[in-house]
Amino acid sequence: MKKIKIIELASVLAGPSVGQFFAELGAEVIKVESPKTGGDVTRSWLFKGEKGNGTVSAYFTSVNWGKKSLSIDLSNKEERAIVYKLVKNADIVIASYKSGDAEKLGVDYETLKALNPQLIYGQITGYGLNNPKVGYDAVIQAESGFMSINGEQGANPLKMPVALIDVLAGHQLKEALLVALIERMENGNGKFVQVALIDAAISALVNQGANWLVGQNEPKSMGNLHPNIAPYGELFSTKDGRQLLLAVGNDKQFKNLCRILEISDIAQFSTNQERVVNREELNEVLSAKIELWASEELLEKLVYKQVPAGLVTTVKEALDQGESHWFLKTDGLTGLRSFVASGFDRLSLSPPPQLGQHNQEIIDALD
Repeated sequence: MKKIKIIELASVLAGPSVGQFFAELGAEVIKVESPKTGGDVTRSWLFKGEKGNGTVSAYFTSVNWGKKSLSIDLSNKEERAIVYKLVKNADIVIASYKSGDAEKLGVDYETLKALNPQLIYGQITGYGLNNPKVGYDAVIQAESGFMSINGEQGANPLKMPVALIDVLAGHQLKEALLVALIERMENGNGKFVQVALIDAAISALVNQGANWLVGQNEPKSMGNLHPNIAPYGELFSTKDGRQLLLAVGNDKQFKNLCRILEISDIAQFSTNQERVVNREELNEVLSAKIELWASEELLEKLVYKQVPAGLVTTVKEALDQGESHWFLKTDGLTGLRSFVASGFDRLSLSPPPQLGQHNQEIIDALD
């Protein structure tokens, strides 16, 4: 079975995350980058003190494993012809141009479809095909309502520390492309699919959106607290100074929690609705009990009784204790997989490429 071939005309996070997803499943992914701009802009996004590795930054490595880099100027007719040759035998193009730019560069769907009618073209935009506004994750977080519900109650709106809207839009595009591939197997036709960051953000409001649409209860920032469940998200200090988070989702779990903590009077907390209404009183009771326990001892008992709970852990701690299937490793470099579902072969991938690293290899293969 021939490898799926993908041409990536995307940069930053959302589009490239889709390219790495397909690379992890064995696809050939050619990342087309402009030498005029230094390639994908994230190549230059170094954290404070980072020395970098040629044209590869830590940020760039997050979603660019297993790809080949082709550095060409699409505004140059002769160099653009290289992409046209690649497209004739490609299955998917992933693009992330703002409105009108793909047409200016001659790599829009209509142009490429004429070269390959079976081509599937997936585009990430900020606000849709007809809105020229540049879409960046932080701005979308602000405009979609996420920032208004993130952070401590009464504090300034707060964006999430990961570009989660980009990640969600990437997942949406993966799904769209996979469905388009299935359709092509049935009818032989190519397809254009598009995901806007703002659409991905709004769809991800899930229960917070439903609280307004169904219950007319406008979501507000509540820190770690959950508007519909208690205790869910609350942090409690243990005897040894660790922070324990509870995520009690039903009455049985709550009763098991109370048995472990030896709380006998739960009349006003017996149902989830009562716990939400009496949240402050409940948290006082739980705090007084939990601070008597050492963290590991308490967590062991909670896990045994299937009470959802966990200790607050740093990123370093989480990754240092991580599972092997999370990671990509080669040449002394470690990265995170974008696809972690079980039941698939875990392929070894080449490290994120230097800018233009595969130019000669790719061009020679076209002759």
